Amino acid sequence: MLTLCSRHNDNYFHEVFYIMINVFIIIFLVIILFFALRGSIKHLLGQGSCCGGGNSTVKEADKKLNGPIIKTKIIKIDGMHCENCTNRVKRAINRIDGVSAKLSLRKKQAVVQYEKEVADEVLTSEIEGLGYKIIEIK
Repeated sequence: MLTLCSRHNDNYFHEVFYIMINVFIIIFLVIILFFALRGSIKHLLGQGSCCGGGNSTVKEADKKLNGPIIKTKIIKIDGMHCENCTNRVKRAINRIDGVSAKLSLRKKQAVVQYEKEVADEVLTSEIEGLGYKIIEIK
C-alpha cells in the first residue's frame, strides 16, 4: 500500500510541476506580447523610435532661402512613419541648392519652396534614394 501511495504522490507532483511550468511559460509569453504590441502601436502612431531615430528625435531646422520664392510645390510621400523619417527627407531636400522644405508627417507631404528652377527628377531622386516613394508632385 505504501508503494501505491508513493507512486500516486510522485505522479501528482509531476503533474503539478508540469502545470506550473506551463503557467510560467504562458505568463512569460503574455508579457512579451504586451511589450511587442505596445511598441507596434507607438510605431504606427508615429511616436516610437523607428528608423534608427532614438527616443529623442530633434526636429530638423527650417532652411532659409536667400532669394525671392518663385514657386511652391507639394510632394506627397509614402513610407514616412515617424519624425525621424520626416527629418531624413527634410535634410535631403534642404541639401539641394535653391529649395527649402517643410514636412508634415500627418499629411505625408513636403511643401517645397523654390528660389530657382530645380527639376522634379532631382527631388524625386533624393527622396526615393532614401527608400520613400513619391506619390504625386503638384
